[in-house]
Amino acid sequence: MKAQVYKDPRPAEYFTRFHERARRRRPDFIYELVRMVLTPIMVFFYRARCIDSPNVPPDGPAIIAPNHFSFLDHFFVAVYLRRKVHFLAKSQLFKRPMQFIFTHGGVFPVRRGHHDEEAFKSAHAVLERGDLIVMYAEAGRSRSGKLGKPRHGLGRLALESGAPVVPTVIVGSEKARNWRRLQFPKVTLQYGEPMRFERVDDPTKDQAQAASETIFAEVEAMHARLSREGRRGVVRAARAARRAAEAAGRRGAYS
Repeated sequence: MKAQVYKDPRPAEYFTRFHERARRRRPDFIYELVRMVLTPIMVFFYRARCIDSPNVPPDGPAIIAPNHFSFLDHFFVAVYLRRKVHFLAKSQLFKRPMQFIFTHGGVFPVRRGHHDEEAFKSAHAVLERGDLIVMYAEAGRSRSGKLGKPRHGLGRLALESGAPVVPTVIVGSEKARNWRRLQFPKVTLQYGEPMRFERVDDPTKDQAQAASETIFAEVEAMHARLSREGRRGVVRAARAARRAAEAAGRRGAYS
């Protein structure tokens, strides 16, 4: 396993241009090009499927909060969404030539190993113009194949912005690197019911951590259910829940 580098030695000024672009502009044709190239790989090789994508708001700001096992999680999250998604990614990924693709594809950096307020400013700019952003509750990739621990950054963004948070689970991507042995695990995503938090202008670290833990508790519950019942079981349950909700709505309309 490749050793992790936990601190980016480059100065903060190196990343200014990436933040400025994320704050001013949405993803461009590069996003569509990458989607076009990767979608067949996600769908046919990894047999990626998603459950409950209508839980992602069709418009307006929202935070998608998945667990994080693989570098490919960015693409698994976005492949079935019609809306373009912005991502936070560790700053070490911003090197030529990939930084051009990242910048034009809606990705902006979090300066690894530093207190990075610029990343939060960029995230707020994305949400303020009504776009989607992906932020991992664990802050980094779990290398153990098991869910990690939530960090306070997600809770801080949720509280400061007041944007709805969509807890999201990814099952199977922990084995995505097996492609090197020509093994492609089946990957399933499920988008949970949006969660809302009362807006707090300057949340304490404890408040932010509590919000992150609340969100991640739902991610853990969804992960356990999907791992236990499998894709088919969860799909059947989701369909049954939708039918029950529709029936209740019809009864309400006639009452």
